[in-house]
Amino acid sequence: MSQLPPEPDPNKTAPMQRGDDTAPLDERTVEQLTVEAAEEALQKAAKGSTNIDTLVGRLVIEQGLATAADVQQCLAARESAGDDARNQSLAQALVDNQYITKRQLARLKERIEAERSGQAIPGYQILKKLGAGAMATVFKAKQLSLDRIVAIKILPKKYSNNPQFIERFYAEGRAAGQLNHPNIVQAFDVGQHRDTYYFVMEYVDGRTVHDDIVEHKRYSEKEALEIIIQVAEGLEHAHKRGLVHRDIKPKNLMISKEGVVKVADMGLARAISDKEAAEAEKGKAFGTPYYISPEQIRGEMNIGPPADIYSLGATMYHMVTGTVPFEGKNPSAVMHKHLKAELVPPDHVNPKLSAGISEIIEMMMAKKPENRYQTCTDLLVDLRAVIKGENPPIAHKEIVAQDDLAQLAALEAEAQTELATDKSQPESRPGLQELMMEPLFLILIGMFVISVALNLVQWLGGL
Repeated sequence: MSQLPPEPDPNKTAPMQRGDDTAPLDERTVEQLTVEAAEEALQKAAKGSTNIDTLVGRLVIEQGLATAADVQQCLAARESAGDDARNQSLAQALVDNQYITKRQLARLKERIEAERSGQAIPGYQILKKLGAGAMATVFKAKQLSLDRIVAIKILPKKYSNNPQFIERFYAEGRAAGQLNHPNIVQAFDVGQHRDTYYFVMEYVDGRTVHDDIVEHKRYSEKEALEIIIQVAEGLEHAHKRGLVHRDIKPKNLMISKEGVVKVADMGLARAISDKEAAEAEKGKAFGTPYYISPEQIRGEMNIGPPADIYSLGATMYHMVTGTVPFEGKNPSAVMHKHLKAELVPPDHVNPKLSAGISEIIEMMMAKKPENRYQTCTDLLVDLRAVIKGENPPIAHKEIVAQDDLAQLAALEAEAQTELATDKSQPESRPGLQELMMEPLFLILIGMFVISVALNLVQWLGGL
């Protein structure tokens, strides 16, 4: 069995995490924050390359916390004051004069960290850090030319000299750029500025399915169906354009504040027809262990839509049961169960589920690709039926067909048992009941009845 690559994989990227400028800060953190500590953190983030007063002044003006006149007034007041006041920092002066609060100062620290980490990309203003992983860091930013909020994924500096990682990074952008669907995160641009490689995409103001599972443990059946239908529609679009995602999981499914579900992170996406890439990746398991399909684990070359359908089924299982389909002490153990272990039906884990949704998930997670839905178009037929309270016509038909075969086999075996005779016992003489059922006996009885009737008729005629 193939193992997950032990080293960082250039295919893997960090999913976008939700972020909001108005999100509450930890109250204890704000209370304990001192101006000196904030300044120290700001200076550290700036790496000593910028005067701290200049940095703070620019940030408060850019963020609209104070005007240029306010900043100049604080600086002028400091210069005209005594020696002690002259040593006062601009940040302290702004706080003392109530132009900014400690909370806003903490926000400034977050922003400068994001900006310095993300470097400067022409045409974009970095606003804040959204999330980070081994393979990328994602920032919230403003695209100045169109005055819109975007998300920018940036390749870490340690990989900026690695051609393989750079090519994979660009490949993600190209894959996403081929797709235009409301249920897929839209790609805007991919490029390089100096030694910074970046990928600009649609900013989704919301949360991930993973966030919801962590917070609420599991979804109701109706909520899960509504989300999975949108994901399936997005995947249907991608599959029809020859792309397979290969990393469908809760963290890669984003939900906007308007309730629109979007498939994110095309970092592992591959053209179904790309034989060269398939050959290069043969024998390697690319994906996330809890949701990966058996054929991906085996490192097979032909990875198509059924692989995404399996991963979507594993994700749906997690959504409605609150637990992943298979657990283990390490990734290898989990993947082994995907290959060999029997799936516990979801309605056995959560008895509140209908038989219909359980049938769908079980078909999505069939071990053999040919036993799953072959397209998301077929999957959507069943999903839309169940959400209307009907049986899933495709999955239910498959299960009924299997049941019919089992019943037929049982009846055949029973018939063969009844027909078999036990030759080990000596033959016994037939009893009266058995004798009465013999054809010759019945004929004799009939002739006797006819004879009696004729004699009776003759006797009556002679009277």
